[in-house]
Amino acid sequence: MKLTVGSGIDNYIDQLQNLSLTAPEAIGKAIYEGAAIVSDAIKANIERIPTDEGFASPGNKLQGIKAIQKTGLKKAFGLAKSRNDNGYINVKAGFDGYNLLKSKKYPQGQPNAMIARTIESGNSYTQKHPFVGPAVQTSREAAERRMAEVIDRETSKIMK
Repeated sequence: MKLTVGSGIDNYIDQLQNLSLTAPEAIGKAIYEGAAIVSDAIKANIERIPTDEGFASPGNKLQGIKAIQKTGLKKAFGLAKSRNDNGYINVKAGFDGYNLLKSKKYPQGQPNAMIARTIESGNSYTQKHPFVGPAVQTSREAAERRMAEVIDRETSKIMK
């Protein structure tokens, strides 16, 4: 069997090689844009967390968080740059720093990540109000669509 291929195959091979070299960058863009959609949903859910300015006791759980804690969560939430970990491209989302509610135990303010975990799961003094899990579930399809669009766009730039 003999196969004859025209000169166009060299161009196609070059495009495929170029695609393999630029794939991690394109995937990183796609993942970051998908993560941004999920991030926006989490931020919207932070707004929906109820506030409760009362005091907790073992028989009286707080039904929300203090306004100062909510403000701290809004300011502290963000996305890190995408990172390639041995071929796996990751974007981390999370809460950084401390809020302005200071106490003897937390003289520099309460850790925002701790407050987020408490609200998401609840504890003996605070009613749970999941806001991260539901945001991920409701935004998943939109994030996946956006990632596919970015991959298609980046691939078409190379495969012209």
